[in-house]
Amino acid sequence: MDDPKQYVVKPYLVTRRLQPENQETPIQFIENDIIHNSLFYRRNHFSYPKLTYSNYFLPINGLVTTPLLLSMQNILQLPSKTLEVVLECSGNKRSLFEPKVFGEQWEKGAISQGVWKGVPLVTLLEFSGIMEGAKEVVVEGYDVGIRTDLDKSFSYTRSLPLEKALHPDTIIAYKFNNQPLSFKHGFPFRLIVPQWYGMASVKWIKQISVIGSHFTGPFQDTDYMYYPNQNNDNDAHPVSTMNVNTTIQKPLDMARLNSGKHVIKGIAWTGKGYIKKVEISTDNGSTWSNAKVREPISGYKWACWSYEWSAAEKGIYTIKSKATDSYGQTQPIKPYWNRKGYGYNAIDQIKVKIE
Repeated sequence: MDDPKQYVVKPYLVTRRLQPENQETPIQFIENDIIHNSLFYRRNHFSYPKLTYSNYFLPINGLVTTPLLLSMQNILQLPSKTLEVVLECSGNKRSLFEPKVFGEQWEKGAISQGVWKGVPLVTLLEFSGIMEGAKEVVVEGYDVGIRTDLDKSFSYTRSLPLEKALHPDTIIAYKFNNQPLSFKHGFPFRLIVPQWYGMASVKWIKQISVIGSHFTGPFQDTDYMYYPNQNNDNDAHPVSTMNVNTTIQKPLDMARLNSGKHVIKGIAWTGKGYIKKVEISTDNGSTWSNAKVREPISGYKWACWSYEWSAAEKGIYTIKSKATDSYGQTQPIKPYWNRKGYGYNAIDQIKVKIE
């Protein structure tokens, strides 16, 4: 007798690169709001760091009245906070830019969501005491490697403006989906910065420093900057808050379907406010109808949406999705082109054939 279990097919991460490991979530096949660790997208600039877990200490230094050296046990005993947060790589959907841009050619899966537990960064900074003149908080990761553009070794280091660092929901996470944070996602501690693109959520935290000037590391002032001009750096500005966006999960792009009723479903998210509405077009944008959005209008989660479509006539259809958030931001027809390919959020679209 056949074992029915042998016919169960499960989705896998989609590999974009092996060294360093960069893999995206198979977002079209995700049924739940919480992404399991095995399907959470992976974004690395260098090889995984080598850490000694048994002797881990986290320094907090710089413009502080009391520099600290905190053990894992110190941090685990502090009051914690649990947040459900969507993380999106700023290069998500980079492959869709026209003209094409260099960089990891992410499709639509450099985005995932999970439940993070940790200590608010502000708690640690208050213990150390922030001195007058502080402007930014620098978080350095243990991951280190050679940058090809500078031919020099750097650690992955980013800064946050003081206001964002002190936000009560910016946390130092040590648990993910009620399990200890996995090594590939930043064990023992990673930063979680809700509403900002994932580059801000530094993994494998090595140290935290408070500074009185603007941090100018290459992952701050070279990468993760919008460069709107191909041949110069004029009007460059930093990548920070996520843009309002949608992704159609089903049907799949270029699918062949029978005539009749079909459910169009997907996710929508934004970095500011909440998703107020999602509109669907099945005629290449000529007309739009409201989808059903079933998520609460608060927090840092994506919103799941669905729309029932009656496809009576045979033919090729272009289906589009467009989200609007509570600040009135709506997805544009064309993305904001920039030469490093960040922040793609044009109206999403797929094509299907009704037979």
